[in-house]
Amino acid sequence: MKLFVTALAALVVLGTLSGSISTARADDPPRTGDDDKPARPEGPADTANPGKADAPGDQAGDEPGIPGENAPGAPAAPAPSPRTKARMVTNPRPHPARPPVEGDDGDGRLEKREDTVQGGKHFRIKTSRGAVHVWFPPDYDRATAGTVIYVHGYYTDADGAWREHELAKQFKASHQNALFIVPDAPAGNDDEVQWPALKDLRKAVARANIHLPDGPVVVMGHSGAFRTVMQWVDHKLVDQIILLDALYAGESAFDEFIASGKRAGDHKLIVVAASTSEESASFAKRYKFAVARERMPSAAGGFTKRERGAKLLYIRSQFEHMAIVTSGKVIPTLLRVTPLKAI
Repeated sequence: MKLFVTALAALVVLGTLSGSISTARADDPPRTGDDDKPARPEGPADTANPGKADAPGDQAGDEPGIPGENAPGAPAAPAPSPRTKARMVTNPRPHPARPPVEGDDGDGRLEKREDTVQGGKHFRIKTSRGAVHVWFPPDYDRATAGTVIYVHGYYTDADGAWREHELAKQFKASHQNALFIVPDAPAGNDDEVQWPALKDLRKAVARANIHLPDGPVVVMGHSGAFRTVMQWVDHKLVDQIILLDALYAGESAFDEFIASGKRAGDHKLIVVAASTSEESASFAKRYKFAVARERMPSAAGGFTKRERGAKLLYIRSQFEHMAIVTSGKVIPTLLRVTPLKAI
């Protein structure tokens, strides 16, 4: 009898322990079958181009990543070294609407500083969205002038790009009759787009008592500038966009600009590629009217008549990512293949 009671007690204890173990396992997180692999960090949602992968960039040289890594089905890019690398977000987070420009109350003026650079009049305008540089070339004629808006890439700002890339020197070398504007733009993944509406930038220049000309408007952007430029494609005054190794995302926006938008028939697009050659070539192949060429010519006269008149011109650059904007061989030449008038 004692043996029976002892056995029965043992069975009760075992049943209790078994229930406790089952309960503990039921509360554990479910296994995915991939527990031994580290999770890949999630990027921000892409409202314009879902499914795009982040691209690593070289902080010292603003290198965006590996050509082709944004293509559908491409393998994930290797994780960058935290000491020398930073990732460029090709699918930027949406940001709330920016506040009104400082001093833009309808009759106030923005603070500006004036000097002479490369023989032309130069203004640095101070706004709540960063600095804006404005430059008039020597012999500028407002009656026939257009406007060039140059947007810099990552790891610099408007002041740095203006100084280190010698933009005034390059603008002067283009011999184009234009008012040149260089606004602040995102310097990294976490920066908001300072000027999501082109009308606000134009208004800020006007509030600095600088009169904008009525001629053609050309927008030129390098690298991460695509985040800003892609938001301006529907502005009624923009005639031509020039992307300098900048087609990482926003293809639908640039398609709207040259093909599907209501004013697309009046627009031209030039795409220069080095690090982004695979993505850029793929974009150009969508359009029967696209014209492609290898290498930048040494002068504007090196473009054929067909290339000069192309609605979409794709150029595979022999210059590397940063040399495109620092060599002085690309920006002046491309500005001559625009509707701007020569000085």
